Amino acid sequence: MAWVILTAAGLLEIVWALALKESNGFTRLWPSVVGVCFALLSFVLLTFALREVPVGTGYAVWVGIGAAGVVTAGIVQGEAASAARLACVVAIVAGVVGLRLLEA
Repeated sequence: MAWVILTAAGLLEIVWALALKESNGFTRLWPSVVGVCFALLSFVLLTFALREVPVGTGYAVWVGIGAAGVVTAGIVQGEAASAARLACVVAIVAGVVGLRLLEA
């Protein structure tokens, strides 16, 4: 169950990062509210997951899910999608999967 919670925390990290971008430096109310609320929820879920998952693994997976997701969302929204950039995202995902498999 801890890995499901950790995955949810990572997915929420994607949401809050994108919302904070849309908040335009906290000058737009609703994206700011969404960003802060989802960040808090993400941290809370991470905290629960870390009860069972080692902190180094849990934090790396949480950040990895968030980083890969935000980069992917950026590409979908029109950011550059070079082969090197995509390879880096694949490397992040491979690292997250590797950490999960090694933890089992």
